[in-house]
Amino acid sequence: MSDFSSSVKLKYVKLGYQYLINNFLTVLLIPIIAAIVIELLRMGPEEILSVLNSLHFEFLHILCSSFLIIFVSTVYFMSKPRTVYLVDYSCYKPPVTCRVPFSSFMEHSRLILKDNPKSVEFQMRILERSGLGEETCLPPAIHYIPPTPTMESARNEAQMVIFTAMEDLFKNTGLKPKDIDILIVNCSLFSPTPSLSAMIINKYKLRSNIKSYNLSGMGCSASLISVDVARDLLQVHPNSNAVIISTEIITPNYYKGNERAMLLPNCLFRMGGAAILLSNRRSDRWRAKYKLCHLVRTHRGADDKSYYCVMEQEDKNGNVGINLSKDLMTIAGEALKSNITTIGPLVLPASEQLLFLSSLIGRKIFNPKWKPYIPDFKQAFEHFCIHAGGRAVIDELQKNLQLSGEHVEASRMTLHRFGNTSSSSLWYELSYIEAQGRMKKSDRVWQIAFGSGFKCNSAVWKCNRTIKTPTDGAWSDCIERYPVFIPEVVKL
Repeated sequence: MSDFSSSVKLKYVKLGYQYLINNFLTVLLIPIIAAIVIELLRMGPEEILSVLNSLHFEFLHILCSSFLIIFVSTVYFMSKPRTVYLVDYSCYKPPVTCRVPFSSFMEHSRLILKDNPKSVEFQMRILERSGLGEETCLPPAIHYIPPTPTMESARNEAQMVIFTAMEDLFKNTGLKPKDIDILIVNCSLFSPTPSLSAMIINKYKLRSNIKSYNLSGMGCSASLISVDVARDLLQVHPNSNAVIISTEIITPNYYKGNERAMLLPNCLFRMGGAAILLSNRRSDRWRAKYKLCHLVRTHRGADDKSYYCVMEQEDKNGNVGINLSKDLMTIAGEALKSNITTIGPLVLPASEQLLFLSSLIGRKIFNPKWKPYIPDFKQAFEHFCIHAGGRAVIDELQKNLQLSGEHVEASRMTLHRFGNTSSSSLWYELSYIEAQGRMKKSDRVWQIAFGSGFKCNSAVWKCNRTIKTPTDGAWSDCIERYPVFIPEVVKL
């Protein structure tokens, strides 16, 4: 009971400290305003008039002051960056014919890798601990034995994912293809000629003066890079909108060799994609779901270990695949540390910043062995969308950021239902929060993504309005079953 009592007291002490620091100006100004009001009440009407009459205002001074105020206000509003709104987005929902239950995946592995049972056993162990469920999907070409990763089948997958997501976006927003001003497509490992952005322009007969971009090789954090590019373009093109397509085409990237570090992506990556509509139009403010507040990008490519930790390469038999380094989680932690050092001052309340600064000064001056203070980001955000790169990624971030199970629920459930869909996973997670009816007006969302290179990117969104629980979308046919319990090991 004494421990409980002391913990409760400490809790209220911390809450009091946070309230005092975060509302310091309010606490300071209230007594001053109250004193002025009391003094005015004590004075009679004649005394107040005499005080006003004693003040001599010259017309020229008033005119100059008014002009200065108008000039400063005009400069401020003209130099202020344009607000970027997230009007709406849609996530691709694969057909049930593409579903890959554990039994099918393992049967295919045994047939394809029949000469190497140890590789099959390794994949089974990974799958058992992956956090994936029985409803994740792979493209049709991977269902063949052996898989048929041809250029045609890869294009077919791209068309199926991208066009379906775009059709849903057009339906949800009322956007017409001819109204698209900027088009950005990100897909890391499939970069055909003509590009995927050209494929979309041809399909929907977009305008000849459209500004189109195709990003490749940027990894799982590419979606936020696309948002950053769109934000910069929307600053120089007024009254415009931008459509972003985030996807990863799985067909040409299925690894058929025996290297364990390169077999890992086969177990985790699944098909998916998202289409996002951004706008800087004032008229879209009222219907937009979110407003972009901050976007911070961290690139650690100058460090050799970071650069080589996620690498597309050939094995000794000439099979191409993605090699994931054993140092990946350590490198991701370092990239995250750099990223939150930048984004922290932008989003954390004054109370957390003061505690962090005190801890930093104490370690520098008094004792370097002091435990560093980890800021409480739960005070800055109501929702977290952590890239569903794998169970280990989510576990590590939950531990380092001291998050609760509910804060990482969207990431875990997205990994379970859809697998690692690369750059689009952030949008499946945001869609999950909306489908659960948890997104309220003024809620803040932190999207965190990691990618090859090595990169850690963050975006902060603020909800414009309470989001009604959608009746359609990627989660519509299964949201009532979630959240589900995910055991540490699923025995196959």
